[in-house]
Amino acid sequence: MTFKTPLAAAALFLGTLSVAAQGVPVTPADEASGQAWFAHIKVLASDDMHGRLTGSEDYLRAAKYVVDQFKADGLSPAGTEGFYQPVQFDVTKVLADKSSVSLIVDGKPTPLVLGHDAILGARGTQPRAISAPLVFLGYGLHLPDANYDDFAGQDLRGKIVVTINGGPADLPGALKSYARTAPFAKALADSGAVGAISIPTPKSMDFGWDRIASGASQPGMRLAATPSDAAIAAKHPSLADYHQTLFSATFNPAEAEKLFANSGHTFAEILALADAQKPLPRFALNKSITATVTTDNTHVESPNIVAKLEGSDPTLKNEYVLVSAHLDHLGIGAPINGSTIYAGAMDDASGVASVLEIAKSLSQSKDRPKRSVLFLVFTAEEKGLLGSRYFAGHPSVPANSIVADLNMDMFMPLFPLKKLHIQGLVESTLQDDARTVGAAHHIEIAPDPEPDRNSFIRTDQYSFVQAGVPALAMKFGWTMGSPEYKRWRQWLAQRYHSTQDNLAQPMDYPAAAQFNSFLADLARHVADDPTRPHYLESSFFHRFETQTGQ
Repeated sequence: MTFKTPLAAAALFLGTLSVAAQGVPVTPADEASGQAWFAHIKVLASDDMHGRLTGSEDYLRAAKYVVDQFKADGLSPAGTEGFYQPVQFDVTKVLADKSSVSLIVDGKPTPLVLGHDAILGARGTQPRAISAPLVFLGYGLHLPDANYDDFAGQDLRGKIVVTINGGPADLPGALKSYARTAPFAKALADSGAVGAISIPTPKSMDFGWDRIASGASQPGMRLAATPSDAAIAAKHPSLADYHQTLFSATFNPAEAEKLFANSGHTFAEILALADAQKPLPRFALNKSITATVTTDNTHVESPNIVAKLEGSDPTLKNEYVLVSAHLDHLGIGAPINGSTIYAGAMDDASGVASVLEIAKSLSQSKDRPKRSVLFLVFTAEEKGLLGSRYFAGHPSVPANSIVADLNMDMFMPLFPLKKLHIQGLVESTLQDDARTVGAAHHIEIAPDPEPDRNSFIRTDQYSFVQAGVPALAMKFGWTMGSPEYKRWRQWLAQRYHSTQDNLAQPMDYPAAAQFNSFLADLARHVADDPTRPHYLESSFFHRFETQTGQ
């Protein structure tokens, strides 16, 4: 096994032991395929690409590399402008040094330290100035169809709501995550609230507050308004944008007692209930916030990339299976260990490299899949899944011709491939396809074991869930407490959204090749099945499929 690390000899020894424990032999073909996969990453995550920030010249050079690979494999362009689908974005950069936030208690202001106490959101339109009372809204989940609604009976007009991550144990993890997206935005708009402050729980945080705060200097983006927005909202309500002005911030949980002082409750009490997934009270916090927010607002265009492998069946070739990943990362940012380049090798140059290798594999096969396959490389995932959300609402092929999305984002080949954790697994008939192909590859298929990390809504497959398309996103799996689990958590703590997600980190090349082989076979299996995949009637997300006529 080959690992890209200064401790190559030690890693090779440990990797060999892991493969022996796995019981799945690594072949010379796996080694060669893994090296070919990594060759793409070496280009996309090189220092020369400067982190591939959405819309930057570096992103466009990375996009050209992807297009050149698709052309070399004989794929057809399937965007709106050749291989490209340009997307327009409004860009907001919060100028923290020119902004201020204070808590007002009994008429007396207590200034907050931006970066230490809280960070201001940059993905929406912030008010230039605001003064409003605070109310704690528990988890902030608006799910009346699931008989749960933190907004019910609350007078929120003119107020700023404070929420904590999580939800009650009797709600499925995917549903809790979903409630934090479009339903939350709509409920805020309908309630007349003027802002929202979220508090992450330490157990749900992938890394410490300092890293979260360092990312606050990054520009935020949102999809620019278009004449078709109303039509998209009517057809796909969960893809709708709410272009209202809204104060938004994230509060450091280590400082959150400041919000709860004099309310009759403590943050420690609330956190204990949230960690136990128990119901939360809702109450006035008996204080207000006064804030001034200064922003720098610009505009940028950045493309999705779309390539097609035409299917072999005269009828089924008019339907599409999507294989996707995102190309953008964080660009240049705050220095970590002396480096300012957020290269995004695992997030998500690795996924794009897999898209390219799977495209090559399927295009070179003597037997093409029966359905057509679209290879999609998205922009602006790091800005809120914006590229995939735009494509889901404005597909470059007929919307009802898209049958499934198989997405890769940080699939994490840090160790041998024994198990895959799949987000969205239990929602649709795609679980049968995944388990069938997994068994053939000697891979255990399992659902996401950490749903409160909200991964379900943090990868591009979620845009297709909202559009009623069965979708899966995959990561290398582990057993809780195992060495693999510890390696995964260590990666999140040290490398995720860090300058350390670079080319000089351990990667299990043969395991990546085995994953690519699995996903290519899964795409073919779905493409060749005459029965179209669909959401299970037991799934909450079945409603999106029926609403949109998928």
